[in-house]
Amino acid sequence: MRSTLSGAPDAHAHGPMSAILAGLLAVAVSYAGPLLIFFQAAHAGNMSPEMTTSWVWAISVGAGVSGIFLSWFLKVPVVTAWSAPGTALLITLFPAITMPEVVGAYITAAVLIFVVGVSGYFDKLVRMIPRGVAAGMMAGILFQFGLNVFKATASMPEIALSMIVVYLLARRFFARYAVLLVLLAGVLLSWSLGQTQFQRVTLEIATPVFTLPQWTWQSTLSFALPLVLVSLTGQFLPGMAILQLSGYHTPARPIIMVTSLTSLAVAAFGGITTVLAAITAALCTGKDAHEDPGKRYIAGIANGVFYLVGALFAGSIVTLFAALPPAFVAALAGLALIGAITSNVVAAMEQPEHRESAIVCFLATASGMTFLGLGSAFWGIVIGSLAHAILSWRKRSQAAPAVAPAVRSTTTSTGGGAPR
Repeated sequence: MRSTLSGAPDAHAHGPMSAILAGLLAVAVSYAGPLLIFFQAAHAGNMSPEMTTSWVWAISVGAGVSGIFLSWFLKVPVVTAWSAPGTALLITLFPAITMPEVVGAYITAAVLIFVVGVSGYFDKLVRMIPRGVAAGMMAGILFQFGLNVFKATASMPEIALSMIVVYLLARRFFARYAVLLVLLAGVLLSWSLGQTQFQRVTLEIATPVFTLPQWTWQSTLSFALPLVLVSLTGQFLPGMAILQLSGYHTPARPIIMVTSLTSLAVAAFGGITTVLAAITAALCTGKDAHEDPGKRYIAGIANGVFYLVGALFAGSIVTLFAALPPAFVAALAGLALIGAITSNVVAAMEQPEHRESAIVCFLATASGMTFLGLGSAFWGIVIGSLAHAILSWRKRSQAAPAVAPAVRSTTTSTGGGAPR
């Protein structure tokens, strides 16, 4: 199976280095951001360091294996990750729910998501979403990351402002390697200012811990079913939207099936549901990853390989990112996503008939709202689609009377009768 790409490949496409860098950066952003939610969940559940390491190992293996296989098989930059919304939901359930119950819920959720993927209903849902609304949702998701670049100046102005300047200069003279140059400059500056603690970082090979699953109605209703919902709406939905907006018209069925099977494989080791990445996927699907859309799948494969490396040294991941200042991580993530933010804002505003509903979707998504346990990405799509339907209906109803007189006039003149 191969995906259909919109647009012809660039005959002067560069080598794979930028794609490999994009894959590495996507992993770094995931470990620096969503992974922190896992540590909060481990603390809430009173998990041992060994169990926490097993969690990181499992989610990294799940994302790595599924991402490598799907990117190679589909020749599309498929970036997978773990369900960050599901992890946040897990925090609220600890310590009332036990780890065996959690594993049982993981397995239940993986089976249910697999059924959804096989049925093909998810693809029908994606096709119902207007392009402008989908772009507005993605811009809203990335918006907070862009803001964090400038918010970081409040805590560490020297680091954040210097990285902004380096980014602008690099985009002007070395656009393809701008993010790499920002990364190097930020690390060197943080180290020179004494803001790093690399002496605490040690290399340790991770050892996964097996947990025998246990099924209860409480864990199924309070965790498994909500996990399915937030994974489909908060991860697969925006993730598929990113692929569609980038010109990759891959059906969701093979992606959901493979990630579900991967989820089953790592569940007993603490790995929450493997899903299609949303935010980090934008780093690997744009032209900054590779000029040739047909070669961007290399970024997806590289992303998976770096996840497997992270799984091997899962015990060192925590200390590594704890050694870097938060302002550096926030600024790097935001600057790396400026291109994705720009392209999605342009796509949201491209079609005049979609602009108002796209803005509504953008605002709802960027607000970070939660309602009925569902996140802003889901509600952004719902509210934006509703706005599009209402506004389109209003425009059609207003245009209808203007067409009718012309038809009647033509009929009257042809028949030679008097107007009615």
